[in-house]
Amino acid sequence: MRRACLLLALSVVPSAHAAPLRPLSDAVLSSVRGGDGVSFDLSGFSMNGDVRITYTPQPGRSAWIGNLSAARSDNAVPFSDPYRLDIGNGPAGLADIVSFAFPANVDGEQRWQFAYDWGVDADGIVRDGGSVVLTDVVHRGGGLQFSTPRLEDGVAFGLALNMHVGEMAWRPNGRAAMGGQLALQGIRLGAVDADGNFTGAPWAIADVAAQPAVVNAVADAAGAHLHVGIGWPDRQYGSGSAATGGLQIDRVTFTNPGGTTTDLGSSRIGAIQIQYLDVKFRP
Repeated sequence: MRRACLLLALSVVPSAHAAPLRPLSDAVLSSVRGGDGVSFDLSGFSMNGDVRITYTPQPGRSAWIGNLSAARSDNAVPFSDPYRLDIGNGPAGLADIVSFAFPANVDGEQRWQFAYDWGVDADGIVRDGGSVVLTDVVHRGGGLQFSTPRLEDGVAFGLALNMHVGEMAWRPNGRAAMGGQLALQGIRLGAVDADGNFTGAPWAIADVAAQPAVVNAVADAAGAHLHVGIGWPDRQYGSGSAATGGLQIDRVTFTNPGGTTTDLGSSRIGAIQIQYLDVKFRP
């Protein structure tokens, strides 16, 4: 017993050679990086509401979307394939990057269902455009990136998609009325190889380093307006070539008011590259 007490006493005696504590500067603290980030599963997620978002470029002219609903089916094993949010170092000379990664979703068990209504109010004409309904939306990898633009204000972002959509339908008489709808079925979007074959990898539509996109406000002689753009491919931080993606639609159909369906066939774009994009929403 005496020997055990002696060992315990020695274990708590400070070492004569231990370095004293010292305060850390802000520069040292800012260099500390974690490695895990944040993961979340959105298990059982669903939402419905009557919130309306309205864009009014000029007095008396506006467009809106509202009554959004969204729901997701879950993986059989909770939290086995979560979304991931992390902050990492950007390439040399660039700011840190916030990455939001979609689940790998190899088995396609995580499926989203979306619906919303839309309309316009312009020049005295008020028009309810009906509803847009998306079923079985499956993301397999990819995600979003956010950072600071190199030369301008705003937000720089990247987007990579490997996506399947069971059906995207425009329904002019409401989300429950299929009469008069135009539907795109079996939509696939992702990276392709040199022969136009899907590789199973996400298509990097924009990348914060290799080909950054930006959202900001720009002012000119006509006034301030919203700006969305994708820059030219950057040889310093990438290959200098835009990533190549493909789009496939298995079936395009139109449902007549009488209930019959007109099949317009399928459609495919074997290779898509976005070299540069510049969109300005005028006031």
